[in-house]
Amino acid sequence: MLLTTVIVLIAVALVFDYINGFHDAANSIATIVSTRVLSPGKAVIWAAFFNFIAAFVFGTGVAKTVGAGMIDIKIVTFAVIFGGLIGAILWDLITWFFGLPTSSSHALIGGYAGAAVAKAGFAAIIPSGWTKTIIFIFLSPLIGFVAGLTLMTVIFWVFRWTPPSRVDRWFRRLQLVSAAFFSLNHGAHDAQKTMGIIASVLFAAGYIQQFEIPFWVVLAANAAIGLGTLAGGWRIIHTMGSKITKLQPVGGFAAETGAATALMVATLTGVPVSTTHAITGAIVGVGATRRLSAVRWGVARQIIWAWVLTIPAAFAIGAASYRILALAGAH
Repeated sequence: MLLTTVIVLIAVALVFDYINGFHDAANSIATIVSTRVLSPGKAVIWAAFFNFIAAFVFGTGVAKTVGAGMIDIKIVTFAVIFGGLIGAILWDLITWFFGLPTSSSHALIGGYAGAAVAKAGFAAIIPSGWTKTIIFIFLSPLIGFVAGLTLMTVIFWVFRWTPPSRVDRWFRRLQLVSAAFFSLNHGAHDAQKTMGIIASVLFAAGYIQQFEIPFWVVLAANAAIGLGTLAGGWRIIHTMGSKITKLQPVGGFAAETGAATALMVATLTGVPVSTTHAITGAIVGVGATRRLSAVRWGVARQIIWAWVLTIPAAFAIGAASYRILALAGAH
């Protein structure tokens, strides 16, 4: 019975990871599709490949923060984990339906926290783990914005005497590199959140005695997010790639490189941030180098509202899911 429960929970966690890749495919490929450097089909293959090989490149600092640094691991039960995953999955599907590029990461930690609080009250929350996350809700889009704006400004200055056709030709090739760099960091960062949840399942079941991330979990999580990216969430790709601002290959390169650099720093320091926030901020920053009116601020405002609502909405769904499971006799 225990083994069956563990297998089911791991499967649900990997389903979330798949939906994460599906929901966040726009983060990896929207710019390279909108600039027509790659067709949508080739773009998702390119991004999915680098999502997967991230398993062999980065550590598991973010996974440990999500799994044991935000919720008191002692109160975590199978019902808490399942309720948290349901909260994250449902919110991701709702925002995908409306084409809103929200954070799957924040949906996961919101749902997980909601289920934990429903079980044990706010004593289940570890404040120090949340402090960094809350700060980076505001910092990650700002860092992306500054990185995109700065890199685009530097490129404009360096290539100011170069014919536009030559610049376009060069950056069409360079955007393949920047898209790969971003996809690598996206896979490394977001897959780790699911790794943390799966490790929580194994710890709660007694299959691991101390909180660590087995390598098979790393491979499974990166494979799931890669497959999700391969499926592609086209509604959100349209919002990210063309509704916020119009991008050229040089702008796509600047946005992807700036956001990927911000993500790499967060991954190496173990801070769970939103890849969606970082790339959206970078796209807005690139658009703002032309003129502020080049950014469709009405669309940006809708996205920001969805960001603000993500953690509380997933929290509420996660809490409700746990209550239903508890009434059904789950523990």
